[in-house]
Amino acid sequence: MVAIFIFLLGLAIGSFLNVLIDRLPAEESIGGRSHCDNCKKTLSWIDLIPVFSWVYLRGKSRCCHKKISMFYPIVELLTGISFFFVFISYPTSTSSFPLLTSHILTLIIICFFIVIFFADLKYHIIPDEMTILLVLIGIILMFLRQSFFDYFFGALLLSLIMYGIYAVTKGRGMGFGDVKLAFPMGLILGIKSGFIALYLSFIIGGFFSLLLIIIHKRNLKSKIAFGPFMIIGFALMFFYNDPILNFIQNHFGF
Repeated sequence: MVAIFIFLLGLAIGSFLNVLIDRLPAEESIGGRSHCDNCKKTLSWIDLIPVFSWVYLRGKSRCCHKKISMFYPIVELLTGISFFFVFISYPTSTSSFPLLTSHILTLIIICFFIVIFFADLKYHIIPDEMTILLVLIGIILMFLRQSFFDYFFGALLLSLIMYGIYAVTKGRGMGFGDVKLAFPMGLILGIKSGFIALYLSFIIGGFFSLLLIIIHKRNLKSKIAFGPFMIIGFALMFFYNDPILNFIQNHFGF
């Protein structure tokens, strides 16, 4: 029963994340009432029930009958499912405050990941607010781990690598938001894991871009947001750091 409540809570938070995804890139206030993206009419409560409203309205706005993006229910479901799995991974027989804090921090980081991923995917903008909050979390984790050098140097190294690419390509290969995102990536993951996360980002991004070109959805001159691929690499190393490092060590000796 509690797990269902946590899932529903995740859906509700996912609905709020949709507000952040749409309003932060546009520098709009996040405090105003939700409105239709097309006709700007204020939405009623029946339009705002996570996932259900989209299904009930068959993916169309009730006020002007325009199509509602599938991103909205996807974000809500993704957040709800993430909350559910983090909850069931928490041992209910243990009342450890540090463990509970760790899980809450994990949920917060997941929310930041989701906002950055979809904001960059939709608008090609990584909100500075999300990057700054990730930096603050990275600083907290750095002091809790009592390992200043590895994480701070990792942040500097990844930022320099990304800035070098940004400078060489003159911003055509990626935006400056990607450069800024590299700092909390290194700050949270450290040198080795951060470098692997960045490498995975380029591999996954390159593969996906090539696939889009092959199926004629994009061409060589098309601009593809790199932030979502950075978040994928970031998330893979954040959640599966040890298995990935062990795999690399066993197969490549790195």
